[in-house]
Amino acid sequence: MSDASNIPGWRHVYSGKVRDLYASEDAEDTRILVVASDRVSAFDFVLSPGIPEKGALLTRLSHWWFTQLEDVPNHLADGGIPASVADRAMLAQSLEMLPIECVVRGYITGSGWAEYQESGTVCGIPLPAGLQNGDRLPEPLFTPAYKAPMGEHDENITFERTVELVGAERAAELRDLSLAIYARAAAIAEEKGLILADTKFEFGTGADGALRLADEVLTSDSSRYWDAEAWRTGTTPGERMASFDKQIVRDWLAAHWDKQGEPPALPKDVVERTAARYRELIERLGA
Repeated sequence: MSDASNIPGWRHVYSGKVRDLYASEDAEDTRILVVASDRVSAFDFVLSPGIPEKGALLTRLSHWWFTQLEDVPNHLADGGIPASVADRAMLAQSLEMLPIECVVRGYITGSGWAEYQESGTVCGIPLPAGLQNGDRLPEPLFTPAYKAPMGEHDENITFERTVELVGAERAAELRDLSLAIYARAAAIAEEKGLILADTKFEFGTGADGALRLADEVLTSDSSRYWDAEAWRTGTTPGERMASFDKQIVRDWLAAHWDKQGEPPALPKDVVERTAARYRELIERLGA
């Protein structure tokens, strides 16, 4: 999975599906280097080839959003970033990460839509009858997930289960802060002609115990963005909800792979069209 680089002064400690983490070789330096790769994943597989410039675009977008949310404490740390990864790396404080993915849904689609069709709920939360795929929800929903160990699926959980995992006060803090950040980000996106349909946040705590927004934030990999005009005027789900992310990759795989064995290599046109959607979001936001 890893295409981690040798970075002088830094020791590679972990590779996820998309990011590589490095610790300083200076034992007194507790900061970490978070490097976004061009890897792309779908259906729990890392695919080949990657998406050119994806790591740099995601990093640029996270930095832009951290600036828009400058009053929300975050994981960024001061200091120089090695030149070899300067465009796709963040220098971050070492945090104790909470085991909760803080998902906020403003619109119904994806797994939420599938559940709603079966039971009239999203993550167990009852919703009004008659909603269609892609409709705006009466109010944004906080639908947390438990971050499963590497190689396992994340699990949607109730707010009550979140309380069991992190305590009542912390769970309420996660919910309220996630909903507040989503509302602010959705308003900014709306000014750019975009809909922020849903997103997920991750938080950690520092030595002082205070929450800090961490990892990536409001990127194409952690959020669904739609074109507002297309959403209003489109006549099919594909037209209304054409997202600025790797949905092109998911759609191609769904049509060309039975999810048995290793996934096939992505064709050149799928890679190019996906890269173009990532770039277009950056341009639309002015990031």
